[in-house]
Amino acid sequence: MLKLQGIAVSPGVTIGEALVLDAEGFRIPRRFVERSAVDTELARLAAAVAEATREIERNRDAIRSELGDQYAAIFEAHLAMLHDERLQQELTSAVRDRNWWPEYAVSRTLRRYAKAFQNLDNHIAQRAHDIYDVEKSLLRALLGQRRETLASISQPVVVLAHNLTPSETANLDRRLVKGFATELGGPGSHTAIVAEGLEIPAVVGIGPFLADVSGGEPVILDGNQGVVILQPDEETIARYRQELEAAKSVAARLGALRDLPAETTDGVRVQITGNIEFPDEAEHCLARGCDGIGLYRTEFLYLTSKREPTEEDHFAAYRAVVEAMAGRPVVIRTLDLGADKMLTETRPEEERNPCLGLRSIRLSLRQLPIFRTQLRAILRASALGDVRVMFPLVSTIVELRQARMVLADVMEDLAEHGIAFNPKMPVGMMVETPAAVMMLDVFIKEVDFVSIGTNDLIQYTLAVDRGNKEVAELYNACDPAVLRLLSRSLDVAREAGVPANVCGQMSGSVMFTQLLLGLGLRQLSVPASAIPEVKQVCRSVSVADCRVIAEKALAMDGAREVKAYLRDQMRRLLAQTVA
Repeated sequence: MLKLQGIAVSPGVTIGEALVLDAEGFRIPRRFVERSAVDTELARLAAAVAEATREIERNRDAIRSELGDQYAAIFEAHLAMLHDERLQQELTSAVRDRNWWPEYAVSRTLRRYAKAFQNLDNHIAQRAHDIYDVEKSLLRALLGQRRETLASISQPVVVLAHNLTPSETANLDRRLVKGFATELGGPGSHTAIVAEGLEIPAVVGIGPFLADVSGGEPVILDGNQGVVILQPDEETIARYRQELEAAKSVAARLGALRDLPAETTDGVRVQITGNIEFPDEAEHCLARGCDGIGLYRTEFLYLTSKREPTEEDHFAAYRAVVEAMAGRPVVIRTLDLGADKMLTETRPEEERNPCLGLRSIRLSLRQLPIFRTQLRAILRASALGDVRVMFPLVSTIVELRQARMVLADVMEDLAEHGIAFNPKMPVGMMVETPAAVMMLDVFIKEVDFVSIGTNDLIQYTLAVDRGNKEVAELYNACDPAVLRLLSRSLDVAREAGVPANVCGQMSGSVMFTQLLLGLGLRQLSVPASAIPEVKQVCRSVSVADCRVIAEKALAMDGAREVKAYLRDQMRRLLAQTVA
């Protein structure tokens, strides 16, 4: 049994069969062959060895002519490995005696060899890379055109991958993908956000581990603690199965809160709205008793399609959500493309620092046809219900005014053509940078509401890339600088009489609920899965007590101290609730 620690980004626990997807996209399931087919599969293995030999020889010859014998020796070593008598005997035995599928035999055997090399000193450990190259050569020959991808999953699995992009995650089939874990990634990344929206347990930023597991092996993924357990023993499996049953009981108890208001013990009403990426998530939010949609992330219309969405594509998605909400508010955020998300056009050169580059409202103002198409669809949807529009990553007053000018121009165009829309549709902005916080007293005069996006606010305040596992420990919502910016934002909004919301991952964690209420927040926008727990906390506390918690947290000077204090307060609350 091997227990791995990563970063928990989407809660939940799952037990299932591993689907290993390496950096090249190979999927090697655990599969067995019929005894009658053993000779056929051995022949296929022999043919693959011959094909891999030819591929390596071609590479050797090309390198020799380009760089000389010294570099060609690398491929001579690969050939020696491939034809090693012991390796060939093990592969043959795995197919003939264990009835392993040749692809599985190759992956399992060669990864065991690679792991043995990695455990030796640094010079010899480098040979593990050569073994992986030989493995890939054999797998290419074996799989040929039958190479499988995430799109070809046909049975329940836990995906283990080097990395998953937001678009790959968005396209996961939640009926079959029970969870995923990746070597790369960090907290607050867009891949994590999509996983949470899909309600798929996920752990990221584990570091290299794919060499330790083969497809088809049992794996436990604990998205609550950020733990992945490979080859778990029966005792561990039994313990986690008990946890799954207990979680079902808790979910059933929280389900009773669906139709009750999120009202504190001293009578303060809190609005709990949902964060969604896909139209069908609106139903998930309603099923858990939401007060509306506080954040509709529309960029996933792009990430799930190979073509640029049309106005009708946008309108159909928005209409589905607005109609599902039946009069409840729906806040639609304009495109937040850029950074680690996929653009619809090929850029001539890659941005050196996309998090500080052309993204969000900057991109929309640069790509006006795309921006106008989306605004037209949002305005048309506003005729169907309580629709509100929100601009992301606004950092200067000029950006806000330009965005509003484009919106006004689109309104004028629709009016000229007799197309229905709400001319008084509320307009808001995201507060996601220290610049926006410091100038909020100016911004607040030109918007109807604000929403604080804590994911980016933490990133830009602490100068930490939220998708980078190397600095993941520095990405901390408990940092006093973040808390002070939150406090200032809510104070400015309250003094101006403008509604304020918090829609980042911070709002979906019950550890922060008392703090946020104490800072003055009266509306939270959270993932559907978090609605019941957040509502329960709101109904179990008084605003007066929450203010005391917020004051104490603001007086602290270290993130570790704040986190320990908030966890202790949450434990106390849970103890009182159980009692």
